[in-house]
Amino acid sequence: MLDFTEQYDMVLPALESKIAEFHYMQYDTVTPESLWQFCLKKKWKKKNIEDMRLHEMVNDIMGTTASEFVAYHQVEGLKGASFFAEGNLAELEQLLRPASKKPTSN
Repeated sequence: MLDFTEQYDMVLPALESKIAEFHYMQYDTVTPESLWQFCLKKKWKKKNIEDMRLHEMVNDIMGTTASEFVAYHQVEGLKGASFFAEGNLAELEQLLRPASKKPTSN
């Protein structure tokens, strides 16, 4: 996947400005790089980034809301979660195991 370093460098002030806004709203974990990746993978998924004009990129960055950024990352987190991974396998088996019958005393 291309990084588009030249475009990133051009819009870095806009990214930093948006990050400052997110930090003001208590979204402290957002970085310019994570916002850039969000734009590449979500906002500009169907666009040719090399042909985009600077003002289009800046407009998209500045128009990004915290809720759409967070929602995207929640969905991506769910996509990446593997419930059948080694650590989760024991929990899954415990959930699917039938309850053992208690011996009845007569």
